[in-house]
Amino acid sequence: MQHPEANPWKITSEKEIYDNPWINVTEYQVINPSGNPGIYGQVHYKNIAIGILPLDDDMNTYLVGQDRFTLNQYSWELPEGGGIIGVDPLESAKRELLEETGLKASKWTEIQRMHLSNSVSDELCILYVARGLQQFEAEPEDTEQLVVKKVPFEEVYRMVCAGEITDSLAVAAVLKARLMQLEDTL
Repeated sequence: MQHPEANPWKITSEKEIYDNPWINVTEYQVINPSGNPGIYGQVHYKNIAIGILPLDDDMNTYLVGQDRFTLNQYSWELPEGGGIIGVDPLESAKRELLEETGLKASKWTEIQRMHLSNSVSDELCILYVARGLQQFEAEPEDTEQLVVKKVPFEEVYRMVCAGEITDSLAVAAVLKARLMQLEDTL
């Protein structure tokens, strides 16, 4: 699909509003594509979002449950976390899988790259399927109080379709894996 050669947004000024080790928020004064002045805010993520769908030989996966501060609710998710920009994302995925579940995988497949909210942020997400699993000791961060449960992939797919799992990385990975399963490419 053809796209315009020049970005129609023009930045006239910018101001940093907030900064911490994980995100930076900038407010821009802009001229929008119709030629009118306006403002735009951007959340810059300092890490890459990494999500892992671990699948064992019997097509079971591992869900991670935790209370999510921003939602003020409990969330069932796949193992996921942040990968430092400039570090191989696969190495970050291996670290997150071991950290949250105690699992190591011998076979890794990148299944999706996506932006999580491109209207307000630049957060990139990379999703993997991990196979050839071996169990070791989990190494959660001190900010994590995790519950890990082994669940058949078909049940996780049902949970996604029923809206019981709402985490965007988990939803995207499960739906992509289901498509790959139907296409016999998983």
